[in-house]
Amino acid sequence: MVQGSIETQTARQILREPGAPVVVFDHVQLAFDDKVVLRDVSFTLIKGHTKVILGASGSGKSTALKIVVGLLKADAGIVWVNGQRVDQLTEKGLMDVRDDLGMIFQEGALFDSLTVRENVGYKLYEETALPLADIDRRVEEVLGFIGLAEHIGKMPSELSGGQRRRVAIARAMAFKPSIMLYDEATTGLDPITATTVDDEMIKLRDLENVSSIIVTHQLRDAFYVAEHMAMRQGNGEVHVVRATREKEREAEFIMLQDGLIIFEGDADALRTSADPYIRSFLS
Repeated sequence: MVQGSIETQTARQILREPGAPVVVFDHVQLAFDDKVVLRDVSFTLIKGHTKVILGASGSGKSTALKIVVGLLKADAGIVWVNGQRVDQLTEKGLMDVRDDLGMIFQEGALFDSLTVRENVGYKLYEETALPLADIDRRVEEVLGFIGLAEHIGKMPSELSGGQRRRVAIARAMAFKPSIMLYDEATTGLDPITATTVDDEMIKLRDLENVSSIIVTHQLRDAFYVAEHMAMRQGNGEVHVVRATREKEREAEFIMLQDGLIIFEGDADALRTSADPYIRSFLS
């Protein structure tokens, strides 16, 4: 943990060293009027690892993601993202940090009037000077990665709910972010369709070394992502298989209750916790 007492330049240097955390919450607090949403929250996310944030509605899960991207500013504490203190950045500085973040919302938030190609490449078309041929190549690459290359010319209305969610993931990964944030990405999907979205999260983490924070109340999906891994075979095919024990430990769960972290650990530790609130939540 990078403590608030560490001098800023020294802390930034530490956070840029190999194996350093890419996201750090250090004693973060936030309240809206008299309602305290986060109370002294501290955690770290390591490069290429997964942090799953669980909790009841109103426990502060989505608020934590909004603080990561700078949409909300904490009342107290320090927040680091890729070696930058986002709690001290200007809007211009926050835009630079957001360039390395991909965020997936429950509704997917695709542009209904744009094709799949245009949706996926939107940020590249609008915010870069890349040649169109290079952008089209990248769009085709990411759609191939998520198995939707044949839908490149379709409109969002022609896709299923799961396909739209996967296109949203493709759009977020098109500019190659190093951190993905998922806010209830599988909510509202049937279990089979949700698994296809889970598989994309796993593939990004394990094949692209993308760090991820997953906010969800879907326990099945949370455990699935934590306990599976993606492997590329010699013929290039990708398979999602049961994770090794070592790999499972790279996915850590946080349980929030009334803005406090009451649990942090891996899937096994969560399942075997004797805490009454956690037992009730898992049942």
